[in-house]
Amino acid sequence: ELDRELVSDYNITITATDEGSAPLSSSKTIHLAVADVNDNPPVFEEQVYSAHVKENNKPGSSVCTVAATDPDWRQNGTVVYSLLPSDVSGAPVSSFVSINGDTGVIHAVRSFDYEQFKSFKVLVLARDNGSPPLSSNVTVSVFISDENDNSPQILYPSPEGNSFMTEMVPKAAQSGSLVSKVIAVDADSGQNAWLSYHIVKATDPGLFTIGEHSGEIRTQRDISESDSTKQNLIVSVKDNGQPSLSATCAVYLLISDNLAEIPELKDMSYDESSSKLTFYLIIALVSVSTFFLTFIIIILA
Repeated sequence: ELDRELVSDYNITITATDEGSAPLSSSKTIHLAVADVNDNPPVFEEQVYSAHVKENNKPGSSVCTVAATDPDWRQNGTVVYSLLPSDVSGAPVSSFVSINGDTGVIHAVRSFDYEQFKSFKVLVLARDNGSPPLSSNVTVSVFISDENDNSPQILYPSPEGNSFMTEMVPKAAQSGSLVSKVIAVDADSGQNAWLSYHIVKATDPGLFTIGEHSGEIRTQRDISESDSTKQNLIVSVKDNGQPSLSATCAVYLLISDNLAEIPELKDMSYDESSSKLTFYLIIALVSVSTFFLTFIIIILA
């Protein structure tokens, strides 16, 4: 059986000899070329391809290159690449990547977001130009690498920083007492999501400390009578990405055993009561005036 891919041509020598007493002969060499038949499908150089792409990539950037060879001749051995239809998170794969039909280079069609999807698979078809055409396919696994593109989000205290969201600290609090906690999260992954907490400003810098990794705020020493009743802390939360991103929040603390001891709250309560009393007096005055005018009109009538 002839196989062009093993031996593409032959040189056959034919010799004719007579049967005389001194035999004479002559030879002729024939060159035999084996014609090609499309009997070999394209074969990829690798059984499985893997590609790693950083998120926030530029559309049009190269993801990876696949390569297939076909030992057949001319058009029977010409390979054309294409993507097999499939879905990625409910969208067609063609909205994520494209492939150059001649070179096998896969390009990103859009910018990838690690927080939306971390990986996806692409099926690539390699087809020759024979008649009938033969083909094979391979799976390309694309892995998205995380970048530090999300700042920490502070869940507590409220980012809006309402000044009435305060924590009470007993006057008898001793060193190491837990008084509050800052809670934050980061949408990134790995070390980009590792958070550290730092007090960047405080009414009394030596009174409170914060756990670098826990966010727990504790007293650094015993509370004393000379300490200010109102203690304000500005806390910074940083991630471990490169470059690092951060967010800040305000923590309001009141050193007291009873809210009634806070002068500001007393004044606020007094002002609120006074406002209500004034409102009721106005209503009463309007009612009396209306009654008096009505009475005068009735008499004149």
